[in-house]
Amino acid sequence: MKNSKKILLILLIVFVVAQFFGPEKNEGSTESLTAFFEDTKPPEIVKAILTESCFDCHSNTTRYPWYNNITPVNYWMAEHVKHGTKHFNVSNWDNNSIKRKDHKIEELIEMVEDKEMPLASYTWTNTEANLTDAQIQDILNWAKQVRTVYALAPRPE
Repeated sequence: MKNSKKILLILLIVFVVAQFFGPEKNEGSTESLTAFFEDTKPPEIVKAILTESCFDCHSNTTRYPWYNNITPVNYWMAEHVKHGTKHFNVSNWDNNSIKRKDHKIEELIEMVEDKEMPLASYTWTNTEANLTDAQIQDILNWAKQVRTVYALAPRPE
């Protein structure tokens, strides 16, 4: 057997064995979103947009596509989700102060306004997550209202 065939066989075996291993999944209950929804009161249209375009990476309720069962894709996706939830996780909304919540909504506004979110790498495979100009405006209007409420909220001294 030629060296190149041996190398290909070894790589194939490594690939097959790797399929039996994978990162932990981020599959919590949708109940973890309740506090965020109750606190920010998004209209149904915004709630649907957030669920479709944001929560896979920014909550503990990731919906995984079929190709997440393929190593190394699953590790790549797990890293995206880990990074997303580290920066903005609506499932932990109750654990934040009013000041932090306000800051997170401010960041959301900036990222959506600048069309930095959702990530292009996410929308390539989740085309339904591409935001139209009308959807962007709906999110911005809602988020600005939320910030107004937070600005008026009493804060501990």
